[in-house]
Amino acid sequence: MTTTLSPANAERLKQAFEQCRDMEGTLREQLEAYAAAGREIFPAYGEAVDRLVVRLNENGGGENAPRPGEAMPPFLLPDETGRLVSLKSLTENGPAAVMFYRGHWCPYCRLNVRAVIQAQDRIKALGAQTVAIMPETQAYAEKFKSEADAPFPVLTDLDNGYALSLNLAIWLDAEIQRLLSYQDMASFQGNDGWVLPIPATFVVGRDGLVKARFVDPDFRKRMEIDDLITALKSASEERWQR
Repeated sequence: MTTTLSPANAERLKQAFEQCRDMEGTLREQLEAYAAAGREIFPAYGEAVDRLVVRLNENGGGENAPRPGEAMPPFLLPDETGRLVSLKSLTENGPAAVMFYRGHWCPYCRLNVRAVIQAQDRIKALGAQTVAIMPETQAYAEKFKSEADAPFPVLTDLDNGYALSLNLAIWLDAEIQRLLSYQDMASFQGNDGWVLPIPATFVVGRDGLVKARFVDPDFRKRMEIDDLITALKSASEERWQR
């Protein structure tokens, strides 16, 4: 079984991504379709990810991240323009969806952010804010934002400092590093540590407490958009009941 991604298969993955991106269906269906295509085109990577997910689950990966009812630790991180953004500023007038992404290079993250962008009218109608956090330098945060045409800030968590404080940061083992060697991760992240956040979504209320979360060591799975909207709606209504 090949352990490198050939140019031909890289093109096949690109085409599969575009087909999944444009297909009708839920985010989950798009993610599952892309994962299935990935297993067919680059099976070694899919199998390595399966083994990684098993290890992370055995070690409680992401379990100790803030749970509903707990305080979301504050942050002050630079956006794609270098402007500092705080959690407090995002929850000043309503709830916020705080989303962790692996990077601009991750097709699952690109599918995820596209679905969130398509839901922005529904999110804004609830008086809610959205923010993306990723461990890439400002240049790649800007690339991610511009390519997605995201109407919300994309923050740089360099060296995964904030993700580490939430128990979300994981080290990618040598097998995964070898299979992902076609990605210039050192340039993307400004270091060669091979540490990524577990993709996660937290709904944080005006009181700074977590109202809902989705944390799964399997980066091929993300919070469904309807679940995100439901959590934001509940947090928004709680605001008026206070």
